[in-house]
Amino acid sequence: MVRHAADVGPRCRGRRPPRDRRPGRRRRVRRAGRHRPWPGPRPNRGRRAARAPAAERARAERPGRHPDRPRSVRGRPRRRVRPPAIARAPSVTPADSEARARYVALGDSYTIGTSVPAADRWPNQLVARAPQLELVANLGVNGFTSADVIEVELPQVAALRPDVVTLLIGVNDVVQGVPEATYRRNVGLILDELVRQVGADRVLVVTTPDYTVTPAGADFGDPAIQSAGIQRNNAINTELATARRIAIVDIYDLSLLAATDASYVAGDGLHPSGRQYGLWVDRILPVVSRILAEWAPG
Repeated sequence: MVRHAADVGPRCRGRRPPRDRRPGRRRRVRRAGRHRPWPGPRPNRGRRAARAPAAERARAERPGRHPDRPRSVRGRPRRRVRPPAIARAPSVTPADSEARARYVALGDSYTIGTSVPAADRWPNQLVARAPQLELVANLGVNGFTSADVIEVELPQVAALRPDVVTLLIGVNDVVQGVPEATYRRNVGLILDELVRQVGADRVLVVTTPDYTVTPAGADFGDPAIQSAGIQRNNAINTELATARRIAIVDIYDLSLLAATDASYVAGDGLHPSGRQYGLWVDRILPVVSRILAEWAPG
């Protein structure tokens, strides 16, 4: 006997019978990956979130760490090093120390002291024996003539603001055969400019020594001719300085000592030694002392 499907119900092929659905309500389909919202308030909404241990908070709040990676790795913290304090020299006022006259030396190899230590140069020896004098510049250059002093050294004087100036120039004019008229004109220009800038009572001229008596003197022309030229230039210096009321110190005769005593000659066999320069200073110092006696700091 065959039964109707309505009498027996649907065949069961491994599926459950359909549920009774209420009218007007659609079945929600859950899709993979979508969040299903909670139908009501969460049970722990009103609870206070648990705080991390103090050690964890300290690591998380440590400066330099990434806020989202409290356990990020970093190197050792840098040690802040305070820069060393700069040592400053104490300020010196005129009341603390005696003012000194600013001294500038002009000239050639005899002024710069070729072949002798700096302390043996006659300008340095002069300052060492005259504490009131301060050597601010030695502008002497080996091989310079009177024209070189005008072109190179004289323009530097104004910026140095000297109170005392010395001039020793002429031997290379003789060696290079500069005419006496040219030498006279050059020295006159130098002295006039120094008088204008410093004053005649603050300028000192030193005569030229005779190099021809030294062992190497014959290497620079005929000794007799060159010696005569040096003496003529010294006479020009004396004439021009006296006409301008400028002090002059003659050291020519002291240089002749090198003819018989090698201790008055430097190691190069040509220039004066420190010992000879010391004899020069014996003559120069009294004149400079008179200049300083009339000098007042300004």
